[in-house]
Amino acid sequence: MAHTHAHARNPVRILRISLGVTLVYIALLVIAGIRAHSLALLSEAGHNVSDFLALALSLIAVYLQSRPPSSTKTYGYGRAGVLAAFVNSITLFGFAFYVFYEAVHRLYEPVQVRPGLMIGVAAAGVAMNGIIALLVWRSATHDVNLRSILLHELGDTLSTAAVIGGGWAILWTGRQWIDSALSFGIGALILWSSAGIIRETLNILLEGLPAGMEIRHIQETIEMVAGVNGVHDLHVWSIGSDSHALSCHIAIADIPPSASDEILRDVGQRLRERFHIYHTTVQFEHAVCEIAEGCVAPSSASRAHQCQDEH
Repeated sequence: MAHTHAHARNPVRILRISLGVTLVYIALLVIAGIRAHSLALLSEAGHNVSDFLALALSLIAVYLQSRPPSSTKTYGYGRAGVLAAFVNSITLFGFAFYVFYEAVHRLYEPVQVRPGLMIGVAAAGVAMNGIIALLVWRSATHDVNLRSILLHELGDTLSTAAVIGGGWAILWTGRQWIDSALSFGIGALILWSSAGIIRETLNILLEGLPAGMEIRHIQETIEMVAGVNGVHDLHVWSIGSDSHALSCHIAIADIPPSASDEILRDVGQRLRERFHIYHTTVQFEHAVCEIAEGCVAPSSASRAHQCQDEH
């Protein structure tokens, strides 16, 4: 338990620091973007506003995920982070299309840009976003919520680096359309980085099969256990970004409870080791069931075993 709390405190501290630094940088971008007449810098400011909101949502989500299950939230709040990541990515999609609109407008009505100021502010942004990305990366391996923040920060690092290059290009060539072209690139980067998170979070929210798993392999793994005669009505879904659950019906012979308990333990162990599924609900059946339209009608001799949250 102490390890869990220590792990939870670190993301909270990182997210709080990131919130403060991002807020300061947003103010710098807005002031510099107005003074430099740079759409690229103002686009970055808007992008960082969405990052600020994303960080705030993620901080709330981390707090909610640390709360224990209750009588009404029996699975706990594991999906709070997933929902936050989904909302973050959707808002980024909307912002990207706004950037595209403004960039097209600038192409028809060019504005004189101050590239020197662009370069200085963007350089500060590369340093800030790079440091935040490094801090978040350490805690983002198994959390889609923090991975969405990591993608935000990596995208910001690349886009601000592109602004530096664009500033130098404007400085040497005097071509103002480069600012709009950079904005198109930033918008495309936002769309690309958000699409994967949207797919992953939607899959979790719709209780789809966790990424990287195949139902056929899971069924074959269960059927390899000695004493298992068949598996059906098999369902696998994600409770949170790194917490998976399974329920199924397993046909076995009419054996003593002690023997069926051994089968249950073996099934649970294989699911944990091969698929990292720790929350399982297994119903044993001693006779063949009739299956109609995906529903199972268990025999009167069936009995249920549950193996939940075995760590």
